[in-house]
Amino acid sequence: MAIVTVGIDLAKNVFALHGVDEAGAARLKQPKVARGKLNAAVAALPPCVIGLEACSGAHYWARQFQAHGHTVKLMAPKLVTPYRMSGKRGKNDAADAAAICEAVQRANMRFVPIKSEEQQARLMVHRARQGFVAARTACINRIRGLLSEFGVVLPLKAEVVRREARNHLEDLPGYANTVIGDLLSEVCHLDERIKQYDVHIHAMARDCTAAQQLMQLMGVGEVTATALVALVGNAREFHSGRQLSAWLGLVPGQYSSGGKARLGSITKAGDAYLRSLLGARAVLNAAKGKTDSLSRWALAVAERRGYWKAVVAIAAKNARMAWAVLTKGEAFRLPA
Repeated sequence: MAIVTVGIDLAKNVFALHGVDEAGAARLKQPKVARGKLNAAVAALPPCVIGLEACSGAHYWARQFQAHGHTVKLMAPKLVTPYRMSGKRGKNDAADAAAICEAVQRANMRFVPIKSEEQQARLMVHRARQGFVAARTACINRIRGLLSEFGVVLPLKAEVVRREARNHLEDLPGYANTVIGDLLSEVCHLDERIKQYDVHIHAMARDCTAAQQLMQLMGVGEVTATALVALVGNAREFHSGRQLSAWLGLVPGQYSSGGKARLGSITKAGDAYLRSLLGARAVLNAAKGKTDSLSRWALAVAERRGYWKAVVAIAAKNARMAWAVLTKGEAFRLPA
């Protein structure tokens, strides 16, 4: 019988393949396939379903395998773990490939949308920019910590740190003056790099219709809109906006048993960067004094449930409406 399902354990240099036929019998076992030979090995297979864990390089290999006529499905590694049966066979590449092959056949398995090259390229802009922002924050905190050793205690606000550090620069002795001066120069350099990437994000938002539609939502600007387009991929993979919210970790965890429902705090699953962009604190702070329906709703939620729960509620609402934008496209209209 022909191979219908294949599981591939991805790695940097050595890969493992496990294929089964319609009856579930193993027809392909290749525990060691070199990176240079993987494409040819997959191209030689008849068109089948290929399961991969969503990890580094997974989207690249998914596109390569799709070019050979295969149906490729990506899964979160934590969803594959229950199928490894490590108590029986131990943990190795061959067992991982077999577990992936088993998991991809499950009817209730949830899959990760495959990103295009363009999506990944746009996502790289966000990753690089966020790295520069984190480096700048670390540099500013380093300045605060070092100056405190000389009795100069500064607040958290970045602009204040910049100004006061320059004002105290001449009062610092010897090498301390050199170090703080170099750190301030590094902060200025990082400011310039972040501004350059802001220009890239502005260009991406201008050229993307979906991003422009997303920017109609509460508190969604160019950064959040382009990040949603790059990270979510094919929004039609999600059955509803609530499922997208759950994917982002914006719904409460459930610990129910015996007919008694217990809901905890939000799960914080998914991408922390995108979830932070949807946090919507600015929306809630700016809602005071506004009369539109969304602002009134946000203030009502804050009054009823508290500030932070309102922030999460706004983020979840934005995620649901973002799903509507990405699935309906031009047909989407912002609610009155």
